[in-house]
Amino acid sequence: MTGEPMPLSVLDLSPVPTGSRPSQALHETLELARTAEAAGYHRYWLAEHHNIASVVSSSPEVMIAAVAAATSTIRVGSGGIMLPNHSPLKVAETFRVLAGLHPDRIDLGLGRAPGTDQRTALALRRSREALTADDFPEQYAELRAYAEGFPAGHPFAPISAQPSDVPLPPVWILGSSAYGGQAAAALGTGFAYAGHFGNLDPAEVMQAYRENFQPSDHQSEPHAILALAAIVAETEERAAQLARANALSMLRLRSGRPGPLPSPEEAAAYPWSEAEEAAVEEWAGLVSVGTPDQVAADLARRAKAAGADELIITTNIHNPTERRHSYQLLATTWGLKPR
Repeated sequence: MTGEPMPLSVLDLSPVPTGSRPSQALHETLELARTAEAAGYHRYWLAEHHNIASVVSSSPEVMIAAVAAATSTIRVGSGGIMLPNHSPLKVAETFRVLAGLHPDRIDLGLGRAPGTDQRTALALRRSREALTADDFPEQYAELRAYAEGFPAGHPFAPISAQPSDVPLPPVWILGSSAYGGQAAAALGTGFAYAGHFGNLDPAEVMQAYRENFQPSDHQSEPHAILALAAIVAETEERAAQLARANALSMLRLRSGRPGPLPSPEEAAAYPWSEAEEAAVEEWAGLVSVGTPDQVAADLARRAKAAGADELIITTNIHNPTERRHSYQLLATTWGLKPR
């Protein structure tokens, strides 16, 4: 690619490969973060998921602290914190602490989905009323107010998230539906669309976000990130083998039987039914697969079509070394400058 390349970032779910201890995936996340920083990636975001055997991204705030401590220049944040799962006060405190430890490097990405099944969501939120509440704007306003002050007379006015000399990090609202873009526009925040699993046309969602954006005290212009899935290998054949394993993982997750990330050998030996093959074919377009040149071209096309300001890439590959290499190959072809 010529000229200054569009920023590329990493979205990491800490996938658990078959045959490995789940806790090892946390250490692999740190290794990938170091690789991403050295390769020139802009951000490193950690997801929030609960009770899913294929990933261990259950505590993004802890992993943000660990990744930020293991790196020195890359921005680190949540992709995202599922706000309804948490007290707004606790989120404000946590991210002020992180911002105090790592000034100008922390991002606060917020979502409203549970990031899990309904039973686990109930265990997280502790009440059926909280499980069905639709009060994201109110939660967001409360989160902001713990750092910036409540109106006079508010019952929480005496409460301030500490440390009080640190602003909240830049906020991004995440979404896989139109609601996320609408909320980000109304609240004047950045927006990240989950194009790696969302069913909507990213261009329509991002255009609506831009057209309806209301400048806030924290952000004067809209800024949209498109999340995409990619698998890069030296050859088309190897990329296809890796993609087949990822497809089997998606199949198991979407059919309610999630498990550790299978290897290419497991996927090759799996007895695929016609219905499963059809389902995988339907999902295939969600992942950019191929050689570095092929994937870079496809990602650039998608970014342009969506009108994205930057891309954030998630890659699920069984072998951690191959996963790091996939990101390295993409960074080089994309034209990122090593740090």
